[in-house]
Amino acid sequence: MAGLRAPGDPPWDVYLTGTVFLDIIFTGLGSAPVRGTESWARGMGSSPGGIANMATALARLGLRTSLAAAFGDDHYGEYCWDTLARGEGIDLSPSRTVPGWHSPVTVSMAYEGERTMVSHGHEPPADTLFRQQNAPGHPAHARAAVASLTPGKRNPWIARAAAEGTLIFGDVGWDDTGAWDLANLADLEYCEAFLPNAEEARRYTGADCPRAAAHALAEHVPLAVVTLGGEGAYAVDGRTGESAEVPAIAVEALDPTGAGDVFVAGFVTGTLANWPLADRLAFAGLTAALSVQEFGGSLSAPGWSEIGAWWREVQSVAGQDPAALRRYAFLESLVPDEDQVRPWPLRRAVPTIGFGGTG
Repeated sequence: MAGLRAPGDPPWDVYLTGTVFLDIIFTGLGSAPVRGTESWARGMGSSPGGIANMATALARLGLRTSLAAAFGDDHYGEYCWDTLARGEGIDLSPSRTVPGWHSPVTVSMAYEGERTMVSHGHEPPADTLFRQQNAPGHPAHARAAVASLTPGKRNPWIARAAAEGTLIFGDVGWDDTGAWDLANLADLEYCEAFLPNAEEARRYTGADCPRAAAHALAEHVPLAVVTLGGEGAYAVDGRTGESAEVPAIAVEALDPTGAGDVFVAGFVTGTLANWPLADRLAFAGLTAALSVQEFGGSLSAPGWSEIGAWWREVQSVAGQDPAALRRYAFLESLVPDEDQVRPWPLRRAVPTIGFGGTG
């Protein structure tokens, strides 16, 4: 990204706002917990979660990332703030510590390639949310922003940011209303790209397959990207009619927490770097695949050192499909030498907090 920045560019590459959770992750469970029994996990880790997943993934890919969020003034909040600001270099100047408000917490249990989560938290005071979403100048001072679209609700900062030239990348969660009406996603009109998963795309469009759904979505947004789980991802550029599909990379998944956020971060990176559509999809899928081999949402995200290590290793394995290697050949000119990047491996989720720092 450094070579693409010019004098007068916004100081931040990406702006985010949302809820930061403390994630506590249990791994190594043989099966789902059974009522009335006690299960022992072989692994456990703690890390910032929620919107911190995407913020960390973006920062580790070299994007200057600014985050507006509320943080509790408890030890969990202090840990999350310190991990993101000091550990990952994320700008938290639009964020606030809220006195007397405890940090939201999610407990995630990973087993059989899936996860079950239990969360608890309360909304921060309304005036705190107002300050986050209207943090002076921050959305306008970023090249891109990632926004979670809410059915039936507008987030005023999205329209303001788009009007200032910020590229909006929209994702979406499950529609609890059951309406699945694109017209209810009012902020979709401001999005450069929309990145639902396959089931969300099918429900919003009524299409019988996610690829058809991507084409239908491309009539409403310049770029539609549909993640296909174990099949990879499919994208359609509504401006040019170009489509691209990249299969998933087969890996042994330890914990899928945050993989979707890492995918979005990879795609945003490729878009801001002006890569071809298929390269953006391949890179996003690769970063997500690398992330599920570690546990914890935010601190599982790969950096360039790990991407480079993967690229060097995969080329050395005998019997690789030449076509598959060509698909990722664009990495050759991107990955740095091993002595040019931050220390590897990066910080990972730890069993507890409070060992005198985040290291």
